[in-house]
Amino acid sequence: MSDPPGDRVRLFVALELPDPVITGCVRWRDDILERRADLRAVPPASLHVTLCFLGWRRESEVVDIIAAVQGARTHPAALLSVERAVWLPPRRPRVVALELADDGGRLADVQAALSEDLRAGGWYTPESRPFLAHVTVARVSRGARVRPVELAAPTVGPFVGSRVTLFRSRLSPSGAHYEPLAFADLDVS
Repeated sequence: MSDPPGDRVRLFVALELPDPVITGCVRWRDDILERRADLRAVPPASLHVTLCFLGWRRESEVVDIIAAVQGARTHPAALLSVERAVWLPPRRPRVVALELADDGGRLADVQAALSEDLRAGGWYTPESRPFLAHVTVARVSRGARVRPVELAAPTVGPFVGSRVTLFRSRLSPSGAHYEPLAFADLDVS
């Protein structure tokens, strides 16, 4: 699958992870993958916390979407840590993720504000399920069916989540590649 012709771009807003957190997640994930042929790794450069997936949007909307994302700057940075490993969705898993503990609910507040601002602009339809702060670290291989087993969580964190980024997702036969278009740094004071 590749990008459609024309002026459409595939977009999402995510919290970027600090390099030491990515390193810790990858180290844990690689240890799990050594024993699992039914999972494939998400590249380290693709590890993030999705806040709002906008899907295909017109390229002409990007400037206004960036302005909405910039509104996140007024929110305080989030204090996060890895809480547990989870299979998503739980019944027929397609991914292994690391659920994050959000001390004080600051990341959830940022996500809710972004969700509302992007919805008000007509660029986003909020999901019906509650926001789950998580990092997808591996995907179930095509055709594989997995039986979810409990996985011990890595010790990662606490850390400060402070950069919200609007990404363009470019689809290709080798997988999605993410291109940062704009960012908003959360208030760390």
